[in-house]
Amino acid sequence: MGPMDISEFLRDLHFDTDKAKPPDLEPDWEDAPLPYKLYRNLPYFPFTADVPLTLIGRPERGYAESRSFGHFLWYAYGTSQSSRTAIPPEWETEGLGSLASYRRVVPSGGGLYPNEIYAYLKLADLPEGIYHYDAGRHRLVMLREGEFDAYLEQALGGRWTAADHFGALFVSTVYWKNSFKYHDFSYRLQGLDAGVLIGQLLEVGTRFGYTASVYYQYLDRAVNHLLGLQEKEESVYAVIPLSDHSIEHPGPNEENAAMADRPSITAESLIRQLPALQREHYVKSRNVKEYPRVLRMNEASLQHATGAFRGGGNPPAAQAGGQPLPLPRSDPTPYDLAVLSRSRYSPETDFVLKPVGKRQLSEILRQTWISFAYRNDLDRPGERETRVGLCGCFHGVEGIPDGAYRYDGASHSLVPLREGDHRAWLQYGLTFPNVNLSQTPLIFHVTGDRRHGQPEWGPRGYRIQQMEAGKLVQNLLLALSSAGMAGRPLLGYEAELSDDLYRLPAAGQTALVQIPAGPYRYRSRYEGSLHG
Repeated sequence: MGPMDISEFLRDLHFDTDKAKPPDLEPDWEDAPLPYKLYRNLPYFPFTADVPLTLIGRPERGYAESRSFGHFLWYAYGTSQSSRTAIPPEWETEGLGSLASYRRVVPSGGGLYPNEIYAYLKLADLPEGIYHYDAGRHRLVMLREGEFDAYLEQALGGRWTAADHFGALFVSTVYWKNSFKYHDFSYRLQGLDAGVLIGQLLEVGTRFGYTASVYYQYLDRAVNHLLGLQEKEESVYAVIPLSDHSIEHPGPNEENAAMADRPSITAESLIRQLPALQREHYVKSRNVKEYPRVLRMNEASLQHATGAFRGGGNPPAAQAGGQPLPLPRSDPTPYDLAVLSRSRYSPETDFVLKPVGKRQLSEILRQTWISFAYRNDLDRPGERETRVGLCGCFHGVEGIPDGAYRYDGASHSLVPLREGDHRAWLQYGLTFPNVNLSQTPLIFHVTGDRRHGQPEWGPRGYRIQQMEAGKLVQNLLLALSSAGMAGRPLLGYEAELSDDLYRLPAAGQTALVQIPAGPYRYRSRYEGSLHG
């Protein structure tokens, strides 16, 4: 896939989705893959289901032992509920009166969960080594036993010290898990879903006293080799070292300066240090179709040597707008992350139009923006980069005229872009009109650079951008939930239409995700919690 093909592929993902997902595509649900990966015939370590029922504030320090780590994983990516939703009589077929599902604590496109979590752990009550988190059975499965500090330090270019951490997480993507339904469009969802998961991991980590950093740059094939992943099936998207105490984290410029004094390390040289893993796992699908464009995009995104690592990235250029409207300042109200995670709800036809207060919107925006700050290997030292932004169309918000706005996190204000109620315009732009936007007082859009970070990171910049957008989406969903509302992330919209509404093209920006939000009512369904 040459450079022109990559640009064309990315344009299809955002502006011509029929080319990325054929409209006549019919998924074979009888042959669908499992939403979680199941390894066979390997040692496993089950976790208890008696997870804590409240997670408020931040403890003084974490406890690096398997029981609390299991609680951490459950609230990050665990299967939390069994749900059976009633359907209208006209939808019923013989023997079908409701829809059954197992819900997790985070959302995923189509409920398919293409991401998996692996861990390198050095806990006193577990053998040291590489594990897979089996979300279906809430347990760890051992893949490779041993100490791999030096290997991982080299795979990350010497930018972290293993001795300061009790382990590291690896967020991967299993391509077939959602490409069977979304074809090439799955590539966009895979990055967004990974970002949503990263956002939840970091939020839960603070409740357990963990210090975490997100590394988007590493030697892909060396890390995949360590975990025993087959490149045509799955690849790691982010590495997240974890510590149970506070540590200093140098910015990427200091890290890159330190790397400049070391010889560049290649993935091939590391791979030769470890034998290959052959681990059997169950997919369920009998007929796994090919997804060549997704594989070629992943191949073009790989980093083969540590000399390719880069910091930086340009913040979004500000769109022209009117006089900023200051929002009331207040400290975000602490919320119980356990309650919000267990009660997660994604409305569709369930929004109910009710008044929203100016202070209420202010707290949602401020909490979202404060939560988005996190340690990573992209930001410049001492600076908080904003490679993704947040815009919104608001209707009926007390003290705020109807219109389209850009949120300025630095000044905590709304910059007016267009006056008026734009819900009908956005409804017209839905390519899959599963939400009645006339019932939503708030419609947010996460925005980002149209070049998708390619000047800095090449094709890898696209998936980095999608992950950061997904993280911002999860921070927004948690903020909405703490305010008694909910949001529904959507990708079925005309991006050019939304972009024109916010004057994004002039700033070189585009809308990455659309999130209608507001008060809602629960639809009829039976629910059962899956914790002790």
